[in-house]
Amino acid sequence: MNMNQIEVVKEFKDRFQGPVLLPHDPGYQEARKVFNGYYDKYPAVIARCRNHAEVAQAINFAREHQMKLAVRGGGHDYAGNSTCNGGLVIDLSLMNKVEINHTTKTAFVQAGVTCRELDARAQDFGLATTLGTSSSIGVGGLTLGGGTGFLVRKFGLTIDNLLSAELVTADGKLLRASQKENRDLFWAIRGGGGNFGVATSFEFQLHEVGPQVLSAQFYYNHEEAKQMLQFYREYIKTAPDELQCYVFFMRVPPIDVFPKEYHGIMTAALIACYSGKNLAEGEKVLQPMQAFGNPFAAFVQPMAYQELQKSFDMPKGFRWYSRARYLSQISDGVIDTLEQFTMPIKGAYTMVYLEPMGGAANKKDSADTAFPHRNAAYSIHNLTGWSDPADDQENISWAQQFHQALAPYSMDGVYVNLLGHDEGERVKAAYGENWERLVKLKRKWDPTNVFGMNQNIPPES
Repeated sequence: MNMNQIEVVKEFKDRFQGPVLLPHDPGYQEARKVFNGYYDKYPAVIARCRNHAEVAQAINFAREHQMKLAVRGGGHDYAGNSTCNGGLVIDLSLMNKVEINHTTKTAFVQAGVTCRELDARAQDFGLATTLGTSSSIGVGGLTLGGGTGFLVRKFGLTIDNLLSAELVTADGKLLRASQKENRDLFWAIRGGGGNFGVATSFEFQLHEVGPQVLSAQFYYNHEEAKQMLQFYREYIKTAPDELQCYVFFMRVPPIDVFPKEYHGIMTAALIACYSGKNLAEGEKVLQPMQAFGNPFAAFVQPMAYQELQKSFDMPKGFRWYSRARYLSQISDGVIDTLEQFTMPIKGAYTMVYLEPMGGAANKKDSADTAFPHRNAAYSIHNLTGWSDPADDQENISWAQQFHQALAPYSMDGVYVNLLGHDEGERVKAAYGENWERLVKLKRKWDPTNVFGMNQNIPPES
């Protein structure tokens, strides 16, 4: 930083009411880190906001001094937008209150809450809503982009369960958005990301789930991948909405539940959750899966829902590169491409998975929310993961080639929460027919693009 920038940052620290971290302060080095170790950035200042007034103060300061502004809830984004070099980061992690009303089955959730924290509080009452499948994901970022997970087919996306939200807008004002107040803003934040303000709290509809669900995991040798995918595409077509079943390609983790001789090898796996109240009925639903193939490891058992939600947690700091597409079907071309590119898979921690939509997720019209992909049958996500920076180019090149090979079999759209840092040209595809409406709303709510550190919707088309 030059002398002028140093003076500006010092001014902010003197004026700001909450905790502030500058580069030489104790705690700064840990606070600047995000989930994805690929992004090693150094903000000029981190404002650890405790309430909406402090969020407004930080926004106003960044706007007045034309500072780059990043917003971090869980810090789990794949594109590195929750941090920045030389700018101001609004850190919402101290805003972590969760209040459950078990009578109305609703939750009040502040913007720094993670999926783990909301799940834990809601499950005290046998309640849940659709959240991501990694418990360290921030509820705020997940929600603003759409939100999928084990409950998406039964209860819809996270945004389909959003009743209201409070936001601090680009001019520093606190507004409530719902079906009754600021309806255009409420429409925009249900899938439009952080383009329209800093969400400081959310109100969600909850549903009766758990405390136990039926968990099923079947791990096959990669040689059986083609037959498994052929079986799966027929099986999932008639599966009830209470069942969510992912297909995963990954290396077998070196843990005791797997035979030692399989540690580190490539596997094609079915990972399922039956969230209906009658687990015996779930066992019947799972019977065709149990009868298929020759898995080297298989687990079908009741499991605490909040423990299932932690199944794919990964330590902070690995390097990740994201590529995703939507599919209308699992065609033979998709199966062949998956088989080809996942043997061998690049990256020790890479996960390639198919996530079925359908059910409640597809019952809304594409214009009902900013998230438009209501006709997609599957999302396919290649989350390439490794640890050594020397391997960056090899892993990224493989992911790009894989992504391109899937293009002929894919739909035009993409889930905005899965976009990588180098995919600005695909943001328009993330919104499809809703793009022009979002641009107009961006012009209304953030005409100078204060909130530009995101998968950005510009104020001008």
